Amino acid sequence: GKSMGRASNANSVTAKPLELGAKLLCRWRGEEYKPCEVIERKLKQNEDLTAGDWIYYVHYEGLNRRLDEWVTLDRFDLGSVNEEGKLTRTSKRKYDQEEHEEEGELDLATLKEHEEATKVKNISRIVFGQWQMETWYFSPFPKEYQQADVLYYCEYDLNFFARREQLQRYIRTKCQRFHPPGDEIYREDSISIFEVDPKTQRIYCENLCLLAKLFLDHKTLYYDVEPFLFYIICEVDEDGAHMVGYFSKEKHSSEEYNLACILTLPCYQRKGYGKLMIAFSYELSKREGKLGTPERPISDLGLVSYRSYWVYALLEILQKHRGSISIAELSEMTKFRTDDIVKTLQAFNLIRYFGGQHSIYVSPKTLETYFTKAKPNWVIDSSKLQWTPYHERERAR
Repeated sequence: GKSMGRASNANSVTAKPLELGAKLLCRWRGEEYKPCEVIERKLKQNEDLTAGDWIYYVHYEGLNRRLDEWVTLDRFDLGSVNEEGKLTRTSKRKYDQEEHEEEGELDLATLKEHEEATKVKNISRIVFGQWQMETWYFSPFPKEYQQADVLYYCEYDLNFFARREQLQRYIRTKCQRFHPPGDEIYREDSISIFEVDPKTQRIYCENLCLLAKLFLDHKTLYYDVEPFLFYIICEVDEDGAHMVGYFSKEKHSSEEYNLACILTLPCYQRKGYGKLMIAFSYELSKREGKLGTPERPISDLGLVSYRSYWVYALLEILQKHRGSISIAELSEMTKFRTDDIVKTLQAFNLIRYFGGQHSIYVSPKTLETYFTKAKPNWVIDSSKLQWTPYHERERAR
């Protein structure tokens, strides 16, 4: 009779797949191997719909969950499976701290529940305008899209499709406009900012939240978008207004919150758009005659932008200022909440205690690092802002 061939072929389906919870080394970017844990597994389908190889969803120890990914068996160093599959106590403790330090004020039970619900990314890439981006997190898309590896977006009205042809047909036949569906409230050079109200554009705002969740961890996705206004930042060229990011703001905030969610799409990150949105949110607060602060907890990337925005703005005032200045005066000039000012001054070691009282002291080194050599904050030209605060619009109705 015919020989059966090698039944032990590691890639054949009959081979026993790796166990969930297995801890082993996996080839990360390039040649480096990193310790990881297998969180999920699934059988891939071949083109002819027969069962293919097992693929594994892994989390790399000590790295942010946005780097979790699906990998094939050949990426693992199979000699490294650790028998009892447990981390040692200290590495486990360190790992828990790293994993959770940016999550701010969520208690552990909420975190555990959140991790269970969101441990596996469902969409691995999106195509958006001329860009293709890898996603970072799980997002609760409708069931029929959950198996789509790639989603294709219309960058203007945020309709999404599971197949490229559907998107191309949509753009040819149905796409009505080449900018976000709201009022343009600010334009300066090639930057445009649109305000979108879910009262008239609910689907757009819901689609925006689903898109944002692919890149944001730990913001409850508001199924109810109604209480918010959405501010879409665009780069404008001859083809249209291309969304680079957005922030949302409550229509009525009890807490002086002037920003709820903030996201720059990955393909536009590191260009200063986070700071533009922060500057714009404070400009809106000035128009309202109020102090403002971002809603808590702030995401890890959000906090980095806020910290450098706050410290630059404060140093800008302090380096010009002669004589003493109070926290209250700084707050009045910037519209920053006093606790944000104090925390920033402390974080950058700008508060000294001498002669029995606290004083603000700016060392030449601090000034150079965080002001002179730092990228300047965006300056919003208030004469170009066409905007009435929401509560005044309501009164006028």
